[in-house]
Amino acid sequence: MRAAPFGSWYWLGLGLGLLLAIESGVVSAKRFLRCELARKLLDQHGFERSLLSNWICLLEHESDLDTGRITNNPNGSRNYGLFQINGRFCQEGRRGGICNAKCEDFLDENLRESVTCAKRIQTSDGFRHWAGWQRYCRNAQNLPNLKVICGI
Repeated sequence: MRAAPFGSWYWLGLGLGLLLAIESGVVSAKRFLRCELARKLLDQHGFERSLLSNWICLLEHESDLDTGRITNNPNGSRNYGLFQINGRFCQEGRRGGICNAKCEDFLDENLRESVTCAKRIQTSDGFRHWAGWQRYCRNAQNLPNLKVICGI
């Protein structure tokens, strides 16, 4: 009987690799549901209720609510995480950039680092910093009604 191309050693190695990644905290990305994320931003991260629909619209169009999203841009830079924060605001492998953050920390479902940096960007540049917001969310009639949809 011939062994399958992906034998038990392959699956054992894959499982061990995944376990090590999880143990080291590398795998901690999450794809949120709209209302779950809206509540988290409001209750745990102090987002202003009046701007929450703008943030949710932006996040839906920038990252599809996925904290693990990395986008390679045509100019060679990368955008990281839920807020698709550009690499100039962080540094790979160690803290740095405008937000003095590690880019990999923007991929974490805990959101602490990415929220701090995103709020800093929004305070200085407004939502216009994000192309997804400019294209899809600038018109208020396109914003989700979180009061009706999520009861927020």
